[in-house]
Amino acid sequence: MPEPSSPEVMNDEPVQNATAASTSMWSAVFRRLRRNKMAMAGLVIIILVVLMAVLAKPLSMGNDPYRMLNVNEAPVEIGRPELMPPMPSHILGTDELARDAWSRLLYGARVSLFIGIVASFLCIVIGTIVGLISGYFGGWVDILAMRFTDMMLCIPSLVLMVILSAVLKGGVFQLILVIVTFGWMSSARLVRGQVLSLKEQEYVESARAIGASGWRIMFNHLLPNTMAPIIVSFSMSISGTIIHEASLSFLGLGIPQPIPSWGNMLTNSQNYMFSAPWLIWWPGLAIFVTVLGFNFLGDGLRDALDPRLKL
Repeated sequence: MPEPSSPEVMNDEPVQNATAASTSMWSAVFRRLRRNKMAMAGLVIIILVVLMAVLAKPLSMGNDPYRMLNVNEAPVEIGRPELMPPMPSHILGTDELARDAWSRLLYGARVSLFIGIVASFLCIVIGTIVGLISGYFGGWVDILAMRFTDMMLCIPSLVLMVILSAVLKGGVFQLILVIVTFGWMSSARLVRGQVLSLKEQEYVESARAIGASGWRIMFNHLLPNTMAPIIVSFSMSISGTIIHEASLSFLGLGIPQPIPSWGNMLTNSQNYMFSAPWLIWWPGLAIFVTVLGFNFLGDGLRDALDPRLKL
């Protein structure tokens, strides 16, 4: 006869089963994501943009994004270093201040991605905490939290972003603060809706029965089961944040000069749309392609994380 299992082995079996189930679930998610061609295209775009930002210095061909060329560095046939067309030494030409446009595009990717990722992450964190507390505790807590959220959603956010940016005088961290102030509400409502549907489940009732605190239930039981929509929301919100940064910088209320960002590159080049159109093509194309990549990936993640979908 086989020997009875030891208590340690018996106690480990549920943990091993849960781990195996979690691994199997994420394997299925990655498998569905790989089959989505648009999501894979978005992922490739994001990887390329991130590599551009990380490898900005070696890819800039020795050109400093802040350095203005002098007259002696301009080709004889052009005569002046400002608004030079694309050439081998400056593959995207130079801007109105004789700065290399390619290096500024690369370093601008760093600023735009940093703001997009950090601001979106903070929006998700704040919205998740508000949604968890509001959905789990309910009652007057839910009423106060959601009425405040509704009030913030009713405010025309772009107008207030412009006003607050003007008050704070621009800057990377000031811009992140502006975007986060008006960007957490949709995440809060999303998480609240998920928590309302989950908090009456049997596993939550069991946790209450054994004396688990509300905070423990929220962060150990409810939060892991809301991660799928949170991940999708984070991916999709990055593209919106990049557009907000570009919009505010285009209006002169975002990243101040001489720090390069795609938004203020568009601002500086709008006066030369016809005389030097290459200056406006590339930052505009960079914004468009990057936003498209994050949207494609977000759509793919939404489909892959939906257990009802079979690809």
